[in-house]
Amino acid sequence: MKIAIGCDHAAFSFKEEIKAYLAQKGHEVVDKGCYSTERADYPDYGIAVGEAVARGECERGVVICGSGIGISIAANKVKGVRCALCSEPLSARLSRNHNDANVLAMGARLIGLEMGKAIVDAWFEAEFEGGRHIGRIDKISNYEK
Repeated sequence: MKIAIGCDHAAFSFKEEIKAYLAQKGHEVVDKGCYSTERADYPDYGIAVGEAVARGECERGVVICGSGIGISIAANKVKGVRCALCSEPLSARLSRNHNDANVLAMGARLIGLEMGKAIVDAWFEAEFEGGRHIGRIDKISNYEK
């Protein structure tokens, strides 16, 4: 799977670890920045990942900042993005099963690396269930129009 990933300075090291973890699992990872621990603004990277997913350049995205909150808000401003901020595997799985989330957000300062990997595993292994959830996703998409 082709995955866009992005972060701000607070999550740079965490992003690098998650990027390597995804690549190790056979995914193609497209790094949208940032590229160091030098101060960087999370909206730039949340939007860049969101746009890559919305345009179909990447199938899914992962965004990370200190808390995950700001970058998830930024990614969700992109039409067609359903970004879910997850701090544990159950929410990650449900965001895919019920919401067909196409971008995952995490807070590097709030979870450890091993939890981050568990969240990534749950999110990428989960499938959208469809069924009763389709109408709800359609309502969101229709509102965006």
